[in-house]
Amino acid sequence: MKATGGSDDAKRRAGERAAAEATDGMVVGLGTGSTTAYAIRALGQAVNAGLDIQGIPTSFQSRQLALSAGIPLTSLDAVDTVHLAIDGADQLAGRHCIKGGGAAHTREKIVDAAAERFVVVADRTKQVETLDHPVPVEVIPEAWTVVTDDISNKVGGAATLREAERKDGPVVTDNGNVVLDCEFGEIRDPAMLALDLAAIPGVVEHGLFINLVDTAFVGTDAGVEEQPF
Repeated sequence: MKATGGSDDAKRRAGERAAAEATDGMVVGLGTGSTTAYAIRALGQAVNAGLDIQGIPTSFQSRQLALSAGIPLTSLDAVDTVHLAIDGADQLAGRHCIKGGGAAHTREKIVDAAAERFVVVADRTKQVETLDHPVPVEVIPEAWTVVTDDISNKVGGAATLREAERKDGPVVTDNGNVVLDCEFGEIRDPAMLALDLAAIPGVVEHGLFINLVDTAFVGTDAGVEEQPF
């Protein structure tokens, strides 16, 4: 389930503003999605102008975009520190967000959580008071039916296997797993839901990013709002 919405100009402003946070010597986590793509392109332009950074991509998509933009790449196990991670969100409520519209949330969460500073780029349509977007859950393929039942019976959600748009069968992540999109309605206690989902056998990772967001750059038609948390 890929989140959409917001003008391209607002997304571009947010992405370019976040890219300006990168300075020489930084290792930068490169998220996945349409808004983050603007940040990656802006970082590439800065690298071509002399900025000395290394990027850690969180998906095949972000890796290919970073390579085409000329950003030198590294990996999480090859560095001591990730100084900055830039990523989008399907929905944002303060320091919590939901990710996984592009089925890359497992690698995104690993990099974003490892970063000294995690910056979310978004437009106004992604901000809410209370999270209520479907939560993507990456699952071992053999376990998806069992996990679906557990989400219904133990957590009170409705899980749907995400189907691919241009191939028969489900979406397959970069890790070789499948994704369940799980409806919970308004999520009043996202931290507890995160724990409940993580405890289900067969779940690789869920799309609730709890207390991870340090700053949001929110693009608007007039500019960019910086929101520190």
